[in-house]
Amino acid sequence: MPRFEPKNPDYRAVAANTFARQRAMQTLGISIARIEPGEVDLAMPYAPEFCQQNGFVHAGIITAGLDNACGIAAFTLMPDGSDILTVEFKTNLLAPARGERFVFRGVVVKPGRTLTVCDGRAYAVQDGIETLVATMSGTLMALQRRE
Repeated sequence: MPRFEPKNPDYRAVAANTFARQRAMQTLGISIARIEPGEVDLAMPYAPEFCQQNGFVHAGIITAGLDNACGIAAFTLMPDGSDILTVEFKTNLLAPARGERFVFRGVVVKPGRTLTVCDGRAYAVQDGIETLVATMSGTLMALQRRE
């Protein structure tokens, strides 16, 4: 995986602040576990409130975590004063999402001035073992921050 240089030396604090302003992530109990230039891991504990009828975490919740992991990973490489929006994603659901907790990993594949392409992987963690449950390919757009 290529190593990327952030355009903003304060990328960690800016990305964490952007993440903290997303109330949806707070509602889902998703937090930042690791952040590096072009990479992020988010973590979420299991919650029965987010399950579908068979007891698996709902695909919409898994997709929200993946989308945000890709978005924050892309955001770490954007210049100061930027904001970010998802413009496209595709998700593959590979296995039932059941576990004690979940990890959403976003990695930048190709950063761009306006569009950035990312890959995401969602893992269910049970007894310390990670099982891949979903993948995402996403495109995110940099835009000027509005106050």
